[in-house]
Amino acid sequence: MPQTSTPSPSAEARTVSRRSGLSAAGAVLCALLAVGFGVLVPGSAAGRILRPRLSWVPSLDLDLTFHLDGLSLLFALLITGVGALILIYSGGYLEGDPRLGRFCGFLLFFMASMLGLVTAGNLLLLFVFWELTSISSFLLIGFDHEREEARDAALQALLVTGAGGLALLAGLVLLGLIAGSFDLGTVLAQGETVRAHPHYPAVLALILLGAFTKSAQFPFHFWLPGAMEAPTPVSAYLHSATMVKAGLYLLARLHPVLGGTEPWMAALGTVGAVTMVVGGVLALLQTDLKRLLAYSTVSALGTLTLLLGLGTRYAVTGFLVFLTAHALYKAALFMTAGILDHETGTRDVERLGGLRRAMPLTTGVAVTAALSLAGLGPLLSFIGKELFLEALLAAPQARTLLIAAAVLAGGLFATVALLVGYRPFFGPFREPPRAAHDPPRALWLGPLLLALLGVVLGLAPGPLGEGIIAPAAGAVLGQPAPVYLALWHGFNPALALSAASLLFGLAFFLAWEQLRRALSHGEPLARWGPAAGYRAAVAVLLRSASAVTRLLQNGYLRTYLMMTLGTVVILVGYPLVTRSLPPWTTGQLDLRLHEGILCFLILAAALTAVMTRSRLTAIVALGVVGYAIALIFILFGAPDLAMTQFLIETLTVIFLVLVFYRMPPLMRRSSPGSRLRDALVAGTVGCLMTALVLLAIGIPTHPGSREFYARESLAAHGRNVVNVILVDFRSLDTLGEITVLAAAALGVYALLKLRKEEPGKEVPGEERTEEACPR
Repeated sequence: MPQTSTPSPSAEARTVSRRSGLSAAGAVLCALLAVGFGVLVPGSAAGRILRPRLSWVPSLDLDLTFHLDGLSLLFALLITGVGALILIYSGGYLEGDPRLGRFCGFLLFFMASMLGLVTAGNLLLLFVFWELTSISSFLLIGFDHEREEARDAALQALLVTGAGGLALLAGLVLLGLIAGSFDLGTVLAQGETVRAHPHYPAVLALILLGAFTKSAQFPFHFWLPGAMEAPTPVSAYLHSATMVKAGLYLLARLHPVLGGTEPWMAALGTVGAVTMVVGGVLALLQTDLKRLLAYSTVSALGTLTLLLGLGTRYAVTGFLVFLTAHALYKAALFMTAGILDHETGTRDVERLGGLRRAMPLTTGVAVTAALSLAGLGPLLSFIGKELFLEALLAAPQARTLLIAAAVLAGGLFATVALLVGYRPFFGPFREPPRAAHDPPRALWLGPLLLALLGVVLGLAPGPLGEGIIAPAAGAVLGQPAPVYLALWHGFNPALALSAASLLFGLAFFLAWEQLRRALSHGEPLARWGPAAGYRAAVAVLLRSASAVTRLLQNGYLRTYLMMTLGTVVILVGYPLVTRSLPPWTTGQLDLRLHEGILCFLILAAALTAVMTRSRLTAIVALGVVGYAIALIFILFGAPDLAMTQFLIETLTVIFLVLVFYRMPPLMRRSSPGSRLRDALVAGTVGCLMTALVLLAIGIPTHPGSREFYARESLAAHGRNVVNVILVDFRSLDTLGEITVLAAAALGVYALLKLRKEEPGKEVPGEERTEEACPR
């Protein structure tokens, strides 16, 4: 028996070290990018906008243009900074996993797509990166592709965001046509023109649809909790600084063009408020830590959308501060949930408790990040929450309703914060599946730094406000927007509302189990919810695809030909009938005797091929048609085409005769009705082609085309114009034809060499084993 060698422990250790080194290298790359973007902060604060450009397809207004202002810089810092810590965390979370290298590659692909999206200076380039984020997130969500749940979640995210991407493409194309350019700088300067255009409502609806699906706004929110099937590092990155923030970036970026109108405020305000409340309520039903955080993310995304809908300076400043704080604490909390799962073997809140002594470091990180989730001082999220409430107090419409929704959502935020930051670590001890202890440094470093950063920025928010938030707010508002951030604004109505939301949150937490049981009675209504609608839509799509496949792909060549020819007749014949086209040729045809004889011969041979019951006779008749056409080529001065035609026809006739010689005679198996239908289809196609030929003859050619091709052929060192056209003017087309012929030749060679292996006969030089020949 063959002996297999097992790798030595030192070899395994080197392999694990090499995989961990990949995540470390990726983290260093992200950190260097973050430092590079950080160097640009002073220039951005001074109003400088970087716009590197590389010409690509100027005739289509397609350039590789990048646009780096305050808004792009804020998102770029979050993407690279959080990404560096996520990669460090991934090295510890997936330590020993042979797929770690691939995982890091997918994660860097995701990061690069997001960076391209937030720095794109062309609408079409932005869309390309937009779709790349969907593809890379599909790879990450479905990373554990052996599990059906992961595959379904990845497909769901791809379909929902992909459908929104199609709507976004239509909206961006319309926007570029209205603005007269796809360049982002030009589009941002055409705000009044776009808003006054009659197609503005269509542009707004299409772009909002794309943004809402990407940022999980109601009723498209269901895909985001489903994405929790991804590994925890993916969840932490996707929810904090990347995928779900792409739609918010798009809305903020196009605010100077599309914002400020009644439809904009109504759509963003309504959808944002509903999403904010729905996400918070659904979070109360969850016991899995990741799903709790996922639904709180949905609620936070609704809050951010609502702020953009208000569009005031307070609202935009609150949007940017809240977005920054959310990226910090949400990444920290997701990584903390991953630590609990990694070290205890469960993420179920009901099975965790009293872990503060066994995991003191994790407890400190979780409590700090949870305080930020609740919006307590002295953290950065408290400042964002105050700005949010002050913007609502100044709202021009539906102020009371919006404030009530915000207080309710704030209470639900506080409840989730207590569930993820208090319940697993305090109270009576609950024995987890595995003995709990603090994780290795690679796992706690990232969440600790992010949690502390939220505290530092809350205590000293001035540099953040002046250096990053102010230029970003100016980019969103389309004008300079001075920003002053302070931790304490005094006793005011916003502080009272914040305190009320915290009291509601404490009450909800104390009654959480009763609330969850009460809300669970409404779960049967979920069969009519958006997620059920998605499943029903997918089922209808699959059934429709199956029906269409049965209709079109039925295995009959006759059906395929009729469908193809019928489509050509409709698409080509309709313009011939409805549009004013150049007149057909009306002159008399200069038909000489020998040409008439050839035409008669072609018609007679074609009719013979159709009417005969002998395959050999039909083959010969088709050969006569081909040879007659070759004679026409000779009569009209194209000997090279005639030679090609002679060769092709000769080989075709010989091959067909060899193949069909031993086959039985043709039998009439079709009914008279089907033959009549086939005759009508063939006659219609023939009439269409005749009409096209007559139309082409009647169109005058450009007077200088003959001289142009003759001159350029001599310049290409050729006197045969046809040959020069094939190898120079249409070189790629000819190359494609050669490639097809080469592939066909290889296929024929493989078929000729193929031989059926006799039963029981072994191939020389090979040993047949059960493993090599599975049943």
